Amino acid sequence: MDRLRTGCPWDREQTHRSLATYLLEETYETLEAIDTWAATGQDRDLAEELGDLLLQVVFHARVASERRGDGSGFDIDDVAGGIVDKLVHRHPHVFAGLEVADADEVDRNWQRLKAAEKQRSHVLDGVPLALPALSLADKVLGRLARAGQAPRPVDPGIGAELLALVARAREAGVDPEQALRDAVRQAAPPPGEPDRSGPPARV
Repeated sequence: MDRLRTGCPWDREQTHRSLATYLLEETYETLEAIDTWAATGQDRDLAEELGDLLLQVVFHARVASERRGDGSGFDIDDVAGGIVDKLVHRHPHVFAGLEVADADEVDRNWQRLKAAEKQRSHVLDGVPLALPALSLADKVLGRLARAGQAPRPVDPGIGAELLALVARAREAGVDPEQALRDAVRQAAPPPGEPDRSGPPARV
């Protein structure tokens, strides 16, 4: 990456903001590769897409390292070190001898430690509002549930019905985003299959 950053005109021009769209694209391509693996057991695409996603991490770290001269910035070693520190701190049952009963207690400890690290005071602090709507609804409802708070009333309509479906999915232990993705894949004709449906309907 050091060689690319100095030797390639395109790579040299990139910034965190210009790379953001590629990070998003590679994330969705990785999700698609996961769906392909789940459906076929073929993981070659997943390995490739994870590599492309890792490239984005390395690229952003390389861009950030160029700010080291002004007292800010970071490099890939800082990124990796931060992951190690985070995992050790949030797994006291592995690294510090804490006794836990089950995975649910592990999750509660994780959320408590994370909230303390981030110094969050509001139940929804840190929830990215740019999440896809179903994932956002799932995240918000989960945060409210952990805090013992009920959702505020919402206006009747499709949005309220969708929110209720997400709540039902949570109660059933189902990821609503993944469930809808799976349903769409089932509804869509497989790639390469001739379209026998006739002219498309106006929508």
